[in-house]
Amino acid sequence: MPGIEDSPGSPHWLRALKATARTGLRAERRRLEPVRVLRDAAGLAAVMAVSLVLFDQAVALSAGLGTFLGSIATYQRSWRPSPVLALASGISLAVAVFLGHLVGAESPLFPLVLAVWTFLAGLSWAAGPTVGGIATPTVAVMLVPATLAGSLAHATGQAAMTALGGMVPVLLTLLLPVRRWGARRDALADALASEADYARRLREDPVALNDPQPLMTARLAVAVTPREARRGPAELHGTLALAERLRPVLAALADPALGVPERGAARDRIRELLDAAGLALDAAARAVRQSGPVRVPPAARSALTTPDTADDPLPGAARRNAARLVALLTDLVETTDSRHTAGAEEPLLRPALHRRVPAALRQMRDQFRRPASPVLRHAIRLCAVVTLCYVISAQLPLGHNYWAPLASLMVMRPEFSLTYSRAIGRVGGTLVGAALATGIVQLTHPGTAACAILTVICAGLVYLFMYSGYGLVLACASGYVVFLLAMAGEPWTQTVPDRVLLTVLGGALAMAAYALYPAWETPALHARLADWLDAAGRYAAAALDHHADPRRPPAELTRALLDVRTAWAAWRDALAKATFEPVRHRGLSDAAADEATHALRRLGRTAMLIEAQLPEHPVPAAAHLAEALRITTQQGREALLAHRVPQWQDLEQALAAWDTEEPPDQPARQGTGLALDHLNDLSHALTEPEKRPPGHKSHTPMAKLHKDEAERP
Repeated sequence: MPGIEDSPGSPHWLRALKATARTGLRAERRRLEPVRVLRDAAGLAAVMAVSLVLFDQAVALSAGLGTFLGSIATYQRSWRPSPVLALASGISLAVAVFLGHLVGAESPLFPLVLAVWTFLAGLSWAAGPTVGGIATPTVAVMLVPATLAGSLAHATGQAAMTALGGMVPVLLTLLLPVRRWGARRDALADALASEADYARRLREDPVALNDPQPLMTARLAVAVTPREARRGPAELHGTLALAERLRPVLAALADPALGVPERGAARDRIRELLDAAGLALDAAARAVRQSGPVRVPPAARSALTTPDTADDPLPGAARRNAARLVALLTDLVETTDSRHTAGAEEPLLRPALHRRVPAALRQMRDQFRRPASPVLRHAIRLCAVVTLCYVISAQLPLGHNYWAPLASLMVMRPEFSLTYSRAIGRVGGTLVGAALATGIVQLTHPGTAACAILTVICAGLVYLFMYSGYGLVLACASGYVVFLLAMAGEPWTQTVPDRVLLTVLGGALAMAAYALYPAWETPALHARLADWLDAAGRYAAAALDHHADPRRPPAELTRALLDVRTAWAAWRDALAKATFEPVRHRGLSDAAADEATHALRRLGRTAMLIEAQLPEHPVPAAAHLAEALRITTQQGREALLAHRVPQWQDLEQALAAWDTEEPPDQPARQGTGLALDHLNDLSHALTEPEKRPPGHKSHTPMAKLHKDEAERP
């Protein structure tokens, strides 16, 4: 492919392997949930104890595996209720166990069944990482029981025990909930805390940029089904909407280009208001997190009191923004306070699970229309590697031929960095975990009951360190497997060495598959940047439309804002993935990507300022600016897709026409002028250094007030 250097021996591969190896072996400090871990480990212990007393070891293995994997499903990063995730996991695990037992490893049909099932599991990532994370272990439970093939009755019995084991996490999360709404509260509180931090940063840097990610996460967190809305805390409804409306008001109040100089009595009043807003938002965040009353410090309440007009140093536009800030903070405190829930707004609703299934199937089907789709390529790689590992392992005189395909299955992900870091983490974790667990078995010679206890302890450690690093989790999981096999009576000399060797084989084939059939993000950076530019242009144009007609419904503006955030997140994720990829795209250097990111972030901030500065009376001429901005950013998108530097003549002409007909100090004109500055900065970033004009300058005098934060003292 032109512009791509990807030879396996290039320095890019050495750099990528080094970076992904560090990522896969790194352990991160994350907040642990010991109460939840104890609950889930106790459930697994109860299942295995009852199965061993009433049945035999084979039944205990099936039931325990269902409980273990069902509990892991509840740790997926999803806002779906944990019982729903555990139920979906239990059903899919039971189906996979049934097929594995029914067909059997010795059947010539088994590789075909395995290939089809694995392909579907890989394709399920199109519906999101939660669905993909639940579907992947189903291949594992198909592989392991396949060695114990039996009759239809035997397959049905094993599937039923796996399903019953998978129902235990459902019952535990229903009967013994641990912070039922805690994750949602934390996400919303984090969003409010980020707004508080933004207010304090604006106090020192009036043109600071803010990170929209906490608000995006909170929006996903507070979206509920109608049933959840009736049962959930009322303070989760409406608080986010007020936080969203506060953000542009804070930015407009602080910005010196919109009415308040950087020095003087008016600026001192602005700093006082921003500091008080930060204190009030922090108080609201604590109240949401702890489900308690909002306690705003008296100093903040005093600062937010609107002074008499004669004593107010703020000019007209800033005074209006200050009044809006005080009103929004008052509404936020009343909405957040758990003692006052009457004013809660309508909740954000999301479709129920049964309505999401057809949409997920459509997303999986749509992958076939995009041959270069990372998900489709992942499904093909996963199918080929898992099946190949199984066929190779079956020919080796090692036994346990499911370990190599299991290793490749658990490390492969749609993107390069995760696949390689997980492969390194799995090999390292397997070596450490298997060595420690084998040493314990050799030194203590535990019986069946002791092995079951050690198995539960290892499972609990897996739950505890779920978000702390893949290598650490795999070390605990390897101990789980060693003790599980010891409970079944298999000597370590026939299991641990084979497991290590086959794990290395599966990890190596997984890494080789991505090198031979990759799905790089680097060549798609221009497309991601083009989508972000188009979305930012539509958001700014929608804000200008509201200047032309302030009575327009806000739905279009809200939708445009969400589109900008989605496009920004896609660009950010693609850029992060491209950083680890062993390829270099000659059309977009690292420096150009950084400069383009800053330019479009400032463009989004300018659109937010335009949204916040709605006039008292309609400005019909703003509609022409909106149309020019919409058209020119669409043309810019087409230029980026063609790897050309975009130009902005239509917008320049519209601004020149405005200057001859309207007063130049209208907020719509000022904001559009700033937007043109940032678009020119984008073109400058994408121009090769040797072709850049000397002394690049923006086209409006306000640009000097909007330097990047890094340039400010």
